[in-house]
Amino acid sequence: MPSGACGAKSPGHSCTTASCACCRPPGPRDVTPPLGTPQESGRRAEELAADFLRSQGFEILERNYRRRLGELDIIAERAGVLVIAEVRTRSSTAFGGAAASVHRRKQQRITRAAAALLQQRADLSRLPVRFDVIVVWDAVGAAPRIEWLQHAFEAC
Repeated sequence: MPSGACGAKSPGHSCTTASCACCRPPGPRDVTPPLGTPQESGRRAEELAADFLRSQGFEILERNYRRRLGELDIIAERAGVLVIAEVRTRSSTAFGGAAASVHRRKQQRITRAAAALLQQRADLSRLPVRFDVIVVWDAVGAAPRIEWLQHAFEAC
């Protein structure tokens, strides 16, 4: 089997350091995004956030509650308080931190979805509601970090 300058052994592989992706220095197109795909990063962040809330004594009641009016990432309860948690992923502070990541329009969608949830679930409607934001930094990296903003915003 032919072998290229890089030592790769595959049928038809013949390369030079200038033309083979495995031989040349990495360029902008060769760099893997640090968080993988946005979907992978989001799923992983929600798993980590739910695990974090469990470790803080919360019971996770529901995840990814979707209605036409909006979506709630995590619905949890602890000590008679209902917590609606919006989960965000971040890999850098280039576009703002956790507080900047949940803008007014997003808050409105979350509070409308929460109102729909409370209409649907009478057992939850008696509980005080708190809106938190959980930011997972480097969700698919080796050492993800959690930033938990309690009482991040009020119902709109």
